[in-house]
Amino acid sequence: MPEARLQGRTALVTGASQGIGRAIALAFAREGANVVVTARSEDKLRSLASVAESHGVEALAAPADIGVESEILGVAEAAQEKFGGVDILVNNAAIIHPRIPVSDFDPQLFRDVLNVNLTGTFLITKALLPGMIERRYGKIINISSIGGRKGAAGRGAYRITKSGLISFTESLAAEVKEHGIDVNAICPGGVDTEGYRDAFDSAGRSENPKLMDPDEIAQVAVFLASDASSAVTGAAIDAFGGTNPLFS
Repeated sequence: MPEARLQGRTALVTGASQGIGRAIALAFAREGANVVVTARSEDKLRSLASVAESHGVEALAAPADIGVESEILGVAEAAQEKFGGVDILVNNAAIIHPRIPVSDFDPQLFRDVLNVNLTGTFLITKALLPGMIERRYGKIINISSIGGRKGAAGRGAYRITKSGLISFTESLAAEVKEHGIDVNAICPGGVDTEGYRDAFDSAGRSENPKLMDPDEIAQVAVFLASDASSAVTGAAIDAFGGTNPLFS
């Protein structure tokens, strides 16, 4: 069997209870990484941790609301206590909203989307960076979106945050490369996740075969988390699948 690409590493994945986050956590576990998984649903996290451990790694379910700073810091502390630090961070947690015109957009929802999708990413990253800098190693992967590349009617808050994640990726990459840390983003196209189905009242791939399976994005994350990606930092990788605008 080929050697596990993430053997001996510890990864923290936010928004891990379902969809892309869950697929990434399990792909990392299959590649030998211990995983810290966080989201609001404790039951789903515990189930995920159990599946991850079936691959022979250790897993920690750390329920938290990524929009609450004290809870974010608690996750970082729990990861440090159990594993001694985090080598790989995947910032995946996000609020996905349906299409809402700016004129009808609730200001509090707008603030919540920015708080979770951008500020939460900043806070958990800031909490884990000192350990990565000390060890002179780290892989940070921000899950942006095809929506981070261009605005669209009714998608204002979400696409603002996903565009912001690309800029944050570039800025952070420029700051921490000297410390042995690589920072990249993935920009998925349409993916059949629970969040997508709920936001767009969709039946998923049975309705739209162009949608990707979450594991397709997880495989890109595995590459970026592995030492094979040593030449890549500050990049935003488009993973549009069948929803690529080139095909429309």
